[in-house]
Amino acid sequence: MALFVTLTALTSGIAEAAAPASPAVTYTNPVAEQRADPHIHKHTDGYYYFTATVPAYDRIVMRRATTLQGLSTAAETTIWTKHASGEMGAHIWAPEIHHIGGKWYVYFAAGASNDIWKIRPYVLETSAANPLTGTWTEKGRIALPLDTFSLDATTFTVGSTRYLSWAQNDPAVGDGTNIYLARMSNPWTISGAPVMISRPTHAWEKVGHTVNEGPAVIQRGGKVFMTFSASATDSNYCLGLLTASASADLMNAASWAKTPDPVFTSNAATGQYGPGHNTFTTSEDGRSDVLVYHDRNYKDISGDPLNDPNRRTRYQKLYWNADGTPNFGIPVADGVTPVRFSSYNFPDRFIRHWEYRAKIEPNVTNLADSQFRVVTGLAGTGTVSLESANFPGYYLRHRSDGAVWVDKSDGSTAFKADASFYRRAGLADAAAGVSFESYNLAGSYLRHYAYLLVTQPADTTTARADATFYAE
Repeated sequence: MALFVTLTALTSGIAEAAAPASPAVTYTNPVAEQRADPHIHKHTDGYYYFTATVPAYDRIVMRRATTLQGLSTAAETTIWTKHASGEMGAHIWAPEIHHIGGKWYVYFAAGASNDIWKIRPYVLETSAANPLTGTWTEKGRIALPLDTFSLDATTFTVGSTRYLSWAQNDPAVGDGTNIYLARMSNPWTISGAPVMISRPTHAWEKVGHTVNEGPAVIQRGGKVFMTFSASATDSNYCLGLLTASASADLMNAASWAKTPDPVFTSNAATGQYGPGHNTFTTSEDGRSDVLVYHDRNYKDISGDPLNDPNRRTRYQKLYWNADGTPNFGIPVADGVTPVRFSSYNFPDRFIRHWEYRAKIEPNVTNLADSQFRVVTGLAGTGTVSLESANFPGYYLRHRSDGAVWVDKSDGSTAFKADASFYRRAGLADAAAGVSFESYNLAGSYLRHYAYLLVTQPADTTTARADATFYAE
């Protein structure tokens, strides 16, 4: 019966079951120049609120827009400025904006004017509906049992319990910073004893400096995933990942498991270096998770990386593996972000390249192999080309035998024609699907045959199904 239903759906053109729950979203990077440690809150009033560290380390800025891309051009307001003397007088770092119990709170780190490295976490509060125009009250420093270098406070809830997580140095543990967790009794006060849930133990966490910092949380499928940043803030900066069950005792360090390798690192091919200090948000329709982070577009830095102003805020879609774990992929090239294409009739399979041959496969955990930037067609005249995310300058291109490969553009007219397609409504699902008709072989479409990608005429029901994809 199940086979009959499947065959009926294919032959009738019905594909609702195959349409992805999370359709493609694209953004244009970078979003904000000279804005590090980004944080975004998507609020119920229809606005995204954005704050980040400014290079002068002297104030807290905020902007809002109804779309994520709109934040790139939204007006920016300074909501608070460092003190002229004493506490909160230097190194204003990593602000986060949260809405808790009907009020807005900004968590940030600051040093003292007479001791700029005496960095501690602080909280601001406003009851205004619009935090950009509200009057902010200083709730003061978050009191921690250990009075040492501490920063990057973030807050989240699991079930009905609110937690604070932050980075801190403990001389008894050693150099550098570790990740801590505590319950909260109100938005500016922890309760009970904190627990250390992560410390730098791997080589990739100790390049330049011994660092775990910048915790950020996303929850899905009964799991709590916490990213953190590791190593010095140059090209070695990267993201690590902690995972716990939402039903576990999160205050038990044994509940948290660290992924042994970094999950997001510099990528020379795409020209992105030192990705880190991230946050998570969701697309406007709430159907896609979005990774927000900073990086630089060059590797070599002159002097102290903290004095280099050019970390910038970027977005890209966060994907999920079949086993429910997040897949960060690689920091994609500047410009429009890539998408994936799933098969209409094999919805668990995606277009990907393997040793440069294009095919469809399931469980592509090397995410970037299955990501393509939809760019203006190399042949022009209303066409598009599909550029590999991890091999910029390489495109899906049909060869003379119709086989589709990811090939490097040689700039020739013939290559441009072979790598250009007309984007059409899906031949088997015109509402949600997409098909790609060859620019120089009219009537031939990108399709899979025996799971390999080819260009062939779509003149049968099966061929039309094979030539239909969903952008994710």
